[in-house]
Amino acid sequence: MTTPTLEVRNLRTHFFTRAGVVKAVDDVSFTIASGRVLGLVGESGSGKTVTGFSIIGLVDPPGRIAGGAILYQGQDLAKLPEREMRALRGNRIAMIFQDPMMTLNPVLRIDTQMIEAVQAHAKVSHAEARTRARDALGMVGIPSPDERLQAYPHQFSGGMRQRVAIAIALLHHPDLLIADEPTTALDVTIQAQILAEVQKLAVNYGTALIWITHDLSVIAGLADEIAVMYAGRIVETGAADAVLDRPVHPYTHGLIGSVPSRNRRGEKLRQIPGTTPSLLRLPPGCAFRTRCPRADAACEQEPLPSQPVPERTVRCFHPLVAVAA
Repeated sequence: MTTPTLEVRNLRTHFFTRAGVVKAVDDVSFTIASGRVLGLVGESGSGKTVTGFSIIGLVDPPGRIAGGAILYQGQDLAKLPEREMRALRGNRIAMIFQDPMMTLNPVLRIDTQMIEAVQAHAKVSHAEARTRARDALGMVGIPSPDERLQAYPHQFSGGMRQRVAIAIALLHHPDLLIADEPTTALDVTIQAQILAEVQKLAVNYGTALIWITHDLSVIAGLADEIAVMYAGRIVETGAADAVLDRPVHPYTHGLIGSVPSRNRRGEKLRQIPGTTPSLLRLPPGCAFRTRCPRADAACEQEPLPSQPVPERTVRCFHPLVAVAA
């Protein structure tokens, strides 16, 4: 057995506010191997982005990792000094943010920023660093990359800025790449090109990829495994095809059923009733029970992870086992 690229064990990331403790990530566990793609899906506010920030060490006060372990190639990132974490971040572990301006400095030219990113982790000449930067821009579909290197971020459209941010993340062919809805602002053609590039990165360089999204259509064609998050917890994990075709948790079933393309013509669009509860005031027991058609008195207790069907882990007292069988 080889060591997985990343193993997250019982991760808890809490925000200690005046109003109370926000359990943004609460007892989250998953594993991702080299060259594999994990799709982390769920509604807005479910804790997906905070999970990514926790892994790469970018949780700001009043938030902090309150428990658990984040094992990168067997090394616990949660206990790593900031100096050592900085050497890994952007080099062996990279993140693509939803907002490209979290990556780009508005007052520096693109070539300055990309060359600095190369030379921060690789002892190469200025010319070699510039060549790498130009090739990375070409890889994500930016035309005339030599000319574009001399531009400033404000001279790019939002979609072009996002492509630059993706290029910077891919510069060092990282071992682990966390992508936080990076193609939301891109048109379908460029989105397909970016997805093809990250898939090649996974195959050619063995990069482990965590793709954070609420778009199930993207995950369907990209992910090997899926982890579904709700109210700070992972409620279902399994192989992508199995989870999408035969969901076991009622929330996953509702999430997939809400996709418009799954409705018959002329039918009312299906949706999950209610809204995600506030993480400050979660109901006791299963957080989904106030919206779940299968909830009963048993759901007032906290469900533990179980495997009602092979190779599927679910937090639910009433899984849809007949649907998945």
